[in-house]
Amino acid sequence: MPITEAQLQSDYFTARAYLTAMLAAGSLLGGSAIASEPPDPFSTNGLVAASNAGSAGKPLMPSPCDISPLGKSPLALADVVEHALCNNPQTREAWANARFQAAQVGVSEAAYLPSVAVGAGETRNWTDGGASAARSSSGSSNYNQLSATATLSYLLYDFGARDAALENARQILAALNATQDATLQSVFLAALQGYYQLFAAQAAVDSALAAEQSALESLNAATARHKIGSGTPADKLQAQTAHSQAVLNRIQAEGNARNAQGVLANSMGLDANRAFAIAPPAVRMPDARFDGDVARLIEDARRLRPDVAAAAAQVNAAKASAEAAKASGMPTVSLATNVNRTHSSSADPANGAALGVSINFPLFTGYGTTYRIRAAQEQVETRLAQLERLRQQVALDVWKAYQGLVTGTQAVSSSTDLVASASASERVALGRYKAGVGNILDLLTAQTALANARLQHIQALYNWYIAKAALAQAMGQLDFSALEPSAPAKISP
Repeated sequence: MPITEAQLQSDYFTARAYLTAMLAAGSLLGGSAIASEPPDPFSTNGLVAASNAGSAGKPLMPSPCDISPLGKSPLALADVVEHALCNNPQTREAWANARFQAAQVGVSEAAYLPSVAVGAGETRNWTDGGASAARSSSGSSNYNQLSATATLSYLLYDFGARDAALENARQILAALNATQDATLQSVFLAALQGYYQLFAAQAAVDSALAAEQSALESLNAATARHKIGSGTPADKLQAQTAHSQAVLNRIQAEGNARNAQGVLANSMGLDANRAFAIAPPAVRMPDARFDGDVARLIEDARRLRPDVAAAAAQVNAAKASAEAAKASGMPTVSLATNVNRTHSSSADPANGAALGVSINFPLFTGYGTTYRIRAAQEQVETRLAQLERLRQQVALDVWKAYQGLVTGTQAVSSSTDLVASASASERVALGRYKAGVGNILDLLTAQTALANARLQHIQALYNWYIAKAALAQAMGQLDFSALEPSAPAKISP
């Protein structure tokens, strides 16, 4: 029975509608690739920290980065650390790396689900048989053809290749999560160091101002004695030189304080020229009572340090990669099925379907699989060596940090005595010089010793706080509980 023009048009538009429906289904299945906020069907976002501040935020905070912008209120030490954790590019980079790997875990989990693909095509065909063919009924023909297919494929078994790939992705994610924790502790320590070093630099300015005032007093005394004839011009010149040196020291101290301000701003993720108010720390004398069992501290550090955890996870990832390399040389069993519909304006519509199981066995790959396995096994040895090297480095870090804290504690005690004796010596030398029984060199020497003693005491005190935090960081225990409270006073750096 011949096909009429009306039937051709009806079948053509029916097939076009079917083709459109297939394309729409494909866009629904793959539309997440272009969506602004891709979905997370495997909930991989829950495998990483909620923000770039990770788990280092204060427990009572609703969010680790739920902080107020900088204003006129002075920032306490905890505020400084929070801004550093939330704004420093290092923490954002570490967080982004972890989120990237979490998505890679999703990619590995997707291998356990079947894949569905749709395809469609539309063609316009024509033939021309020439002059001799024009005399026959089939000399020339023009017709349209539409086709649509849907294919489902599913990997049934691959001798553990998928499992190894998923384990590798998970272990790398664990390593990057631990790396983020290590980065947070590094940024935490840098912010804390910048905070105390800023106030050490400002205290050095105060010490330099006091030394300048003392030098000016000595200069005035030498000038007065010179005027009444009891002093020599050399005494006056030496006092003038000492005063000029004190002024120079004060200028240099002020420059160091401005640099310390910029370093602290940088650690907080701000421009170095950003001005903000800082609340000074509540300074107290160090507590010399702390655990002296260094061997136990080292073992605790190896257990708690996030970078050690990251290295151990890298070892496990390398082992999983070796298993995946071994499985790559094994056969795979897959299931495949497809359905199709073809319509041509010159023939009746046709439907088709197929279902089958296939086995793929790589008999020979040019020894590529062999060397991939060898490379993966050597990578395991590399990761093991890196882990052992890091464990040794942890022992050294804890030892040095512990000795630094012990030395710092002793330095604070010694510098306190030094300031007391230097102050008494300076008062005696000044009184003797004013009374005319002392010389200018003794006075200048005493004043210089007092200025140095004050500066050493200030630096020893703030260095003790930094040493205490450095030991906590070496132990992998640096968090907000290690912070000292800040004094309510306000200063503007």
